[in-house]
Amino acid sequence: MVSYLAMVLVTVASGAPAGVAEQERVIYVERCAVCHGPQGLGDGPEAPFLSPRPTSLISAGTSVKSDAELLAIIIANGKPRTAMPAWKDLLSDEQRRDVLAYIRTLVRFQPRPLTPPPPQEQH
Repeated sequence: MVSYLAMVLVTVASGAPAGVAEQERVIYVERCAVCHGPQGLGDGPEAPFLSPRPTSLISAGTSVKSDAELLAIIIANGKPRTAMPAWKDLLSDEQRRDVLAYIRTLVRFQPRPLTPPPPQEQH
């Protein structure tokens, strides 16, 4: 477990966008990464043993949920019939907002250009 935690810390710290507060990363690593994985894909080391599997935090379904919905319903109260616990008694309101802020940084949209690139000339 310690080696996994070290790997997650390195992966999360090096892959996090600039401006992400350290406490946001730490909460995610300590509380979420074991199920959701270092990049939020739902592929943490505990994921194969959970039914249903953890949600991908970068999926379109999660991304479209409002912060209020994620904070009040899922993070605070957990998800019934899943391994997702209620964090309202374990994390302060500020810590829950911090971890949500970090989760929002995991989504990295790569917009496609509106027009195709010009054709390459053959020499």
